[in-house]
Amino acid sequence: MQVYVNFNDKRWKKYYIDFNKIANAAGPKSKDAEVSITLTNDKEIHKLNKKYRGIDKPTNVLSFELGDDLLLGDIYISLDTVKREAAAENISIAEHTAHMVVHGMLHLQGYDHITDDEAKIMESKEVTIMKKLGYKNPYADECQCGCGNKCNCKNCSCCSCPGDKTISFLKKLKVRENGFWQYALYALFGGVAAFGFAPFYMWWATVLGVAGAYWLTVRRKNYSGLWHEFLRISPFGIMYAISMLWWTLNSIYVVPELTKQFAIWTVPALIGIGIFGALFFTWPFVAVAKNAMNSVSRVFMFSGVWTLILWLREWFCTGFPWNPIANIALPFPVIANSMSLWGALGLTFIIIGIIASCVELLSNHKKTSNMIVFLLFVITAVCGGFYGIHNINVASNDVSKSATIRIVQPAQNQSQKIAYTRADALKQAEENLMNLFAFGAKGDKVDLIVFPETTYPYAITDSDDMPLAKALKTNVVIGANYVSGGKVYNSMIVSGADGNITNIYNKSHLVPFGEYSLFGFMPSPAHLSHGDGAELISINAAETDFVFAPAVCYEIIFTDSLVPASSLTPNAIINITNDTWFGNTPGTYQHLDMVRRYAIESGLPVVRANYSGISAFVLSNGEILSSLPIGQSGVIDGTVWGAHKTPYRAIGRDGMMIIILLIACIGVISTRGRRTKD
Repeated sequence: MQVYVNFNDKRWKKYYIDFNKIANAAGPKSKDAEVSITLTNDKEIHKLNKKYRGIDKPTNVLSFELGDDLLLGDIYISLDTVKREAAAENISIAEHTAHMVVHGMLHLQGYDHITDDEAKIMESKEVTIMKKLGYKNPYADECQCGCGNKCNCKNCSCCSCPGDKTISFLKKLKVRENGFWQYALYALFGGVAAFGFAPFYMWWATVLGVAGAYWLTVRRKNYSGLWHEFLRISPFGIMYAISMLWWTLNSIYVVPELTKQFAIWTVPALIGIGIFGALFFTWPFVAVAKNAMNSVSRVFMFSGVWTLILWLREWFCTGFPWNPIANIALPFPVIANSMSLWGALGLTFIIIGIIASCVELLSNHKKTSNMIVFLLFVITAVCGGFYGIHNINVASNDVSKSATIRIVQPAQNQSQKIAYTRADALKQAEENLMNLFAFGAKGDKVDLIVFPETTYPYAITDSDDMPLAKALKTNVVIGANYVSGGKVYNSMIVSGADGNITNIYNKSHLVPFGEYSLFGFMPSPAHLSHGDGAELISINAAETDFVFAPAVCYEIIFTDSLVPASSLTPNAIINITNDTWFGNTPGTYQHLDMVRRYAIESGLPVVRANYSGISAFVLSNGEILSSLPIGQSGVIDGTVWGAHKTPYRAIGRDGMMIIILLIACIGVISTRGRRTKD
């Protein structure tokens, strides 16, 4: 067979490859047959793909079959793509080029790999021809023990390094690009990743879920464009969000009247949660899907984009930065307290970096740079742990107690707060008020009584006082609706022992769909106005000033949002909330973990009063001193201590995000051009 070789890219000439021998090994046994092999680059093969196949990307090999037994056709091979793939597979360019020639020759002879059966036949032919040419099986898994062989046995005895059998197993799955199992695996990994958070605390599930989706993304050899990659990977984001946030829909079914009105929105809401997940959690994977990036650059890009997405969630539609990956570390106090140094943003960056670099290391541990970047993230985590120990000690050793505080948890259900006539409403309000008084009056006298969000049964106006505080003869913090200037607010009311209201803090971060209508047309049972943001409140307790930062409900999930930047360090944060809407679902437990995270980041203990649970005293190292479980009515008395200013609070959320982006950009740029030698 005659083989004509055209060098459209002169860089090919430095590789001494016997194209005549390779093509004849894969071609028909006829002296009169002819084939043309054009050695080119990504730019030319990209144009050919776009013109003749409607594919807007370069590929490694492109075959044009003429349908003639003698004039077989043309084969185009891109040096750029071949080099990238050879580096990724740790083989020589000559070996990978030989595979491309064999692959192209078989295409010219009618073989294809559109269906699984066709692919099996074609791959079998390729393996046989490559072995005749003296090359290894191109579809076998590379032995990870350093022997340099490729193994395709069921149980390779030479693969004994940690994680190698897992990688080998995943490779043997033969999940085809754009096939059903690819989408199913992305969805499975997304669902599994949500189990690292409370109340499950299966941190390893989150690690495996993210690692699996990362591996599924970087294993691809062909980049198919931004939006195609987004759609391909989106099942991860969809299932991750639904598995993590489904509990939000529990609120629809708490009160029968609301159920009648809003139950129809259950399925659309689930779809909306899935879209939210796709819009956010898909992009870190899309950012590393393009195969022009090497393994080290991918790690920095992936961890940097994931952290940027966490930061952006603070702003999108008033924000919902729920469950940063850093929260899976809360069962491990030393690691969790590193958030006092770099916040949930920094710890998320490190955890994601460890996950991605571990996958890259297991895929190719012979590449020294993979080991270096893995150790870099691990060492950074260890250094953070040492600072975490320091933060734990600061919070624990400062025993300068402040005010004695009573937290009241009424634990009524929402139906008990609803009435249908004016007479019933007044009677029920009076009964609720007497119930609150009974709780507040239990035990010894305290300096401050904290009641949960929206506990006070009457609306507050500018001319009102607080008779409950006067009856209890002590300072009171209580949640109520505040009406002023024709607007209604979800507020924290602060009153002295004389019943005079000294401060009214209006919630600024409102809950979309629950407290206001998103975009002006989405359903919402309430239409509240938002307050002016962070402030500090001081009350006289035990002959001294007790200064606290107020937070209503989920405001406490917004990192670096409660303490004014120019202010002194307060004694604590007082967080009043009502998780009755979510019952005994993961959301209630996760909300408490968001409180613990904020305490660590800010260096401030938290006094948390929840209407139906979980109320708690939380130290500034995230430790829960005492608490009341979900659904149990009662009170807990205590005090808090250990308030201090952490490095993270000094740097600030946005400052830390800038530092992380700088590290990620330096990591990507400084390693972008480095590749494994052939």
